[in-house]
Order: sequence, then structure tokens, then C-alpha cells
Amino acid sequence: MIGVQPYLAFNGNCEEAINFYKDALGGELLYVQHYGESPMKGMGPDGNVMHCTLKVGDTHIMACDNPADNPATSGSNISLAIGSNDPEGATAMFEKMSDGGTVTMPMQQTFWAERFGMLTDKFGVNWMFNCDKPESDHAKATA
Repeated sequence: MIGVQPYLAFNGNCEEAINFYKDALGGELLYVQHYGESPMKGMGPDGNVMHCTLKVGDTHIMACDNPADNPATSGSNISLAIGSNDPEGATAMFEKMSDGGTVTMPMQQTFWAERFGMLTDKFGVNWMFNCDKPESDHAKATA
């Protein structure tokens, strides 16, 4: 997704929370992937949510269950997720935003993205940068 979206983190109850939000806000659950359905097995219990997307009106809320070694804490369990289709531009934004902040995951290729990285900026705001793989690569990875 291009643009900035909120990303919520939970400690094993993401599916319950996102279904609550779906019902309470009249949303539509667009996507859910559990750790057990992904190459990231072992990062959390198989039934925990690795990533999901809820559409509410014209916006999207993304969410996951954090891995046990990085528990979500109330008040800091929200990130702003920036989507891009330009790997060099995403990397440049990441580098600028990391100035004075803390990189929690360096920009790198993942099984779902051409480039992905996470940081907390110098003002304490959590950011996730995601640059999608080209459509042909993504289709191969999910086939």
C-alpha cells in the first residue's frame, strides 16, 4: 500500500482485537496471515497473526501479534507504516528518518517485500517502511 497507515501490535490477541474493531467500526477484514502459514514459523505461536489488514471506510488499519521476544506495550504498540513502490526512495526516507533515532530492523529484502525496515525516530514515534516486490515476484512468492 502506498501512503501512511496505522499499524497496531498485540501480544497474542490480535485476531480477537481486529474482529472487535471490524464489528464495532463496520470494517472489512481484507487479509490475515498467521505465523504458522508463513516462512517466519517460530517467531510466534502458529495461530498468532503475523499480519492482517482491516478496511474501515477509505482507510486501512494493519495489525499483528508481536513475537514473544519483542512484546507490545500499551502506549507504544502503534507504528506508522509507509508503503512505497520505489526501493531507492524508501531506503532514502528510512535513512533520513533514522537520523537521531533507533533502527530496530535495518532496511533489507524479506519474503514479502523488496525492502523493509523499522525504526523509532528521535521523537519516539515508531515507523515501518515497506517497499513491495514487483508484482511478478510477489505472485511467485505466494504461489
